[in-house]
Amino acid sequence: VQLQASGGGLVQPGGSLRLSCVASGSIFSISDMGWYRQAPGKQRELVATITSGGSTNCADSVKGRFTISRDNAKNTVYLQMNSLKPEDTAVYYCNLKFRKFDAWGQGTQVTVSS
Repeated sequence: VQLQASGGGLVQPGGSLRLSCVASGSIFSISDMGWYRQAPGKQRELVATITSGGSTNCADSVKGRFTISRDNAKNTVYLQMNSLKPEDTAVYYCNLKFRKFDAWGQGTQVTVSS
């Protein structure tokens, strides 16, 4: 399984971005997916997750602003990010979990700055 993330970029505070992550292989629909982020000098942290059944969870810091979703027909997980803040600046990584299998994408940079 390979994960390819895209959609990052430079955005002003208050703006929006939508990240996408496409997975290869045939286990996407039965896997739990997540988005994580890592800011410079900080540990990687959970942003949001979505189970194979569609249940979602997200960090308190992004509740009400970020939404995770998935399209099993396209093997794709999304992260819609609204009302972005400078503290959301980080490299964002997508993650796939299936039983003991754990895969990471290459990361996409999100920079929130005026």
